[in-house]
Amino acid sequence: MAKQQGSVRERERIFTKFPKHYRVIFHNDDFTTMEFVVKVLIEVFFKSQSEATAIMLAVHETGKGVVGLYSYDMAVSMTKKATSMAREAGYPLRITYEPE
Repeated sequence: MAKQQGSVRERERIFTKFPKHYRVIFHNDDFTTMEFVVKVLIEVFFKSQSEATAIMLAVHETGKGVVGLYSYDMAVSMTKKATSMAREAGYPLRITYEPE
């Protein structure tokens, strides 16, 4: 009796990782106006007026405040855009990002 050879199927496991999120953080200073911070939060980070005001007050009271969690590319590009906006207006606004 001859043995039959069956086909062997290999399963390949693909592991996917979700991209890391980065916190974008505004730091308080004595020169950047509150109105300008709110303007940046609305125009660059697409926050509502009330959200932007709440974040600005948190930055003012505690020294820094988290704007949101973004993918690396978004965190970098939004930080660069907001920083260049501040420099053009003559403000030393400091914005950083860090891994979640």
